[in-house]
Amino acid sequence: MSSHLGLHLPHRVQPGATALSPRDQQQASSIGVTSATGLVIGSIVGIGVFTMPAVLAGAGTSSLATLAVIAVGAMLLAVLFGQLTRRVPNSDGGLYAYARHEFGDFAGYLTGWSYWISAWAGNAAIVAAWVLYVDALFGISHPSGMTNWGIALLGLWVPAAVNLAGVRNMAWFQNLTVVLKFLPLLFIGVVGWFFVKSANFGPFNASGASLYTAIGIAAGVALFSFIGIEVAAITAKRVRNPRRNVGLASVAGTAACAVLYLLVSAVVMGLVPHHTLVSSTAPFVPAFQAMFPHITWAGKLVAAVAVASGIGALNGWTLVTAEVSRAPAEHGLFPRPFAWTDRRDSAWFGIVLAAVLPSLLMLWAYNTKTGLTVFTYLVDLTVVTVAIPYFMSACAQLAYLVSKRRRVQGWLLARDLLITVAAVLFSMWVTFAAGFAAVYEALVVLLIGIAIYAFLKASRERAGQVKAPVDNPEVEAGR
Repeated sequence: MSSHLGLHLPHRVQPGATALSPRDQQQASSIGVTSATGLVIGSIVGIGVFTMPAVLAGAGTSSLATLAVIAVGAMLLAVLFGQLTRRVPNSDGGLYAYARHEFGDFAGYLTGWSYWISAWAGNAAIVAAWVLYVDALFGISHPSGMTNWGIALLGLWVPAAVNLAGVRNMAWFQNLTVVLKFLPLLFIGVVGWFFVKSANFGPFNASGASLYTAIGIAAGVALFSFIGIEVAAITAKRVRNPRRNVGLASVAGTAACAVLYLLVSAVVMGLVPHHTLVSSTAPFVPAFQAMFPHITWAGKLVAAVAVASGIGALNGWTLVTAEVSRAPAEHGLFPRPFAWTDRRDSAWFGIVLAAVLPSLLMLWAYNTKTGLTVFTYLVDLTVVTVAIPYFMSACAQLAYLVSKRRRVQGWLLARDLLITVAAVLFSMWVTFAAGFAAVYEALVVLLIGIAIYAFLKASRERAGQVKAPVDNPEVEAGR
């Protein structure tokens, strides 16, 4: 790593661990483009897809157009992340690295802080929905709060254990869960067209208000469903040949998810009558029953696919949560323990904390109404706290393009400017669509992060890692 302000820390190996050779360590701690693409797909396609068609139906068939527009915006961001990874010399940490490279340590810290908050809070959101599907799969009726918390712990700590076993084991587990969830959903999206009835589709605008309101309803769930397009960029250190493979994995994974979302959402709308769909909490169950009316185990099948989908998403997001904190910690911009690694080069402290924080949050959520309120607030935060790093990344590329550092002119410059400006506007729209309450809460989180940064900067000044600002000599003399 190279930066005039960077703190270079050696990987801290657990006492008594046998260190691997540099070549073996590189192979053990890296994944190829296929696994990186699987990581993107597995992180995007979580639990939300299993309720998305019902939410979209509430907005009407216009929601499919909204979903398509947001899919295009997500693709542009994926292209942008690939461009930034190729351009930024040290892209370890992805969105954090882009902002730090272009705007300095403070911008990098705020970007990493915002994304880290969204990552572990998002894990709590995923596991909360995952628990419901586990209950449905195993027929657990009226479970106590502690029972559900025990199930949540399983969903959080199994992925943590897989990640602690090494990134290659994580990639194998991720690829398995991607197949287990992607293929059944794709089956519905393709075969389901043979059973679609045009009468089942609802009106173009089913919101009961203006078309703008309908677009807002659809945009919220669609935006949340595409969070994860950036995970290959965040984990760039773990990807072989990241300057090439991060962009490929981001675009391919996002494109696959976009096609899947559009297919399954449209098919489910055509399989289930509109009035039934809008009130359904598990829309794929009546969709399966419409395709195969004599099958009585449709609910169990949907629950099993959702369980596989959720555990796969938690597996990927555990790695992402650890990586987005490890990179700034190596530069002294996060507390040093986040940079501690074991002999497999896994950021074990970040992985453990990625399971501990959601575990505590879920314990609070299952036992107190206040905890549930806090949990809801943190879930709402994920959209805005992800939008901030998106926006910072797009602005970092914009600053580069409008400067005189770029040699390429003509239509190539116009093309990249179009992509970047669209990404800037898309990120702003994500923030706007999240609502005033979520933006207010995100501001509070940012202010807390700035206060923490004050202590981190003071510590770096004392260690001589950054230059202290020059103060008024009279003040320094006590006058």
